[in-house]
Amino acid sequence: MEKLFGKYSYEGIVVNDPSLAPYVSLKPLEYPHTYARHANKQFAKAKVNLVERLANKLMRGGTGEKLGGKVIRTHGKLQGKKTKVLRIVEEAFAKVSDETKQNPIQLLVRAVENSAPREDVTRVRMGGIAYQVATDVGAQRRLDMALRNIALSAITGSFGKPTNLAQALAKEIILAGSGSADSYAIKRRNDTERMAKSAR
Repeated sequence: MEKLFGKYSYEGIVVNDPSLAPYVSLKPLEYPHTYARHANKQFAKAKVNLVERLANKLMRGGTGEKLGGKVIRTHGKLQGKKTKVLRIVEEAFAKVSDETKQNPIQLLVRAVENSAPREDVTRVRMGGIAYQVATDVGAQRRLDMALRNIALSAITGSFGKPTNLAQALAKEIILAGSGSADSYAIKRRNDTERMAKSAR
């Protein structure tokens, strides 16, 4: 069986969340790059390796919205640079492995499970009045939101700081994987679920 980056085994990786399990692809790939083979096909991203989906989320131009009082613009330094991003992910996984002595793939799966929100709010207009309504989140969107928040945490944690992106990503995976309240992705999940609870 192929190992991720030639180092990390896919064997024995467990997805405990039954709703996420069909969408967490752990197809054994040494180099997680499918060259957009699944692009523009409905629900095809469920077949894309989880590590590659994380790399795809990192290829963005900052936050695009105000987080922590500021909008972060990375001026597209990672947009389209898949090979560069995969090197960053490999470096982050090496740091995770050194610090925790655990398989970083399993820790990423746990981080996604811990930071995937179960409820969200949606805007509904009735009679010219817009208000928010709590709604359950589908498994595919839960996974997307978790990966997006992990990637956002790494970008905001390294922007304009001495910490580089690989270190920030490794820190977030470790925190979210252990269910720590200090994890940005888990804070975002709690905020989303709290808003949904108040909108019920």
